[in-house]
Amino acid sequence: MTRQKPKGVVDIHAYLAEFDDIPGTRVFTAKRARQGYQLNQFAMSLMKPENRARWKADERAYLDEWGLSEDQRSAVLDRDYNRLLDLGGNIYFLAKLFATDGKSFLQGVSTMSGMSLEEYSAMMIAGGRSPDGMRSIKDKN
Repeated sequence: MTRQKPKGVVDIHAYLAEFDDIPGTRVFTAKRARQGYQLNQFAMSLMKPENRARWKADERAYLDEWGLSEDQRSAVLDRDYNRLLDLGGNIYFLAKLFATDGKSFLQGVSTMSGMSLEEYSAMMIAGGRSPDGMRSIKDKN
């Protein structure tokens, strides 16, 4: 016997899958949190001065301590922040990496947008990205 959902109950997996259809957006879901746990722990470790010093002295050796996937390690070393988000990184944790590299949050996220710092800053001051344009990856409209 197949059990039916009560009226009004949402399939959480289908609901969360819809977030993947938003162009240029990565929603930090529980699935991403699990995928990026070690990556985010690494980033948070950079809050301590002694860890930042060890990181700056030998990035590869420091990463070896964190159990990251090879893709995550590569993305960290390349400072490919969009890829890090895809691999479970949380932007607020990754900000510790920006700061360790001497970048402000604005500088860090502007590199992810394909815009110059000035263009990105002006866009945000003006209220952010326009809601007009492509609203769905699958519909391309």
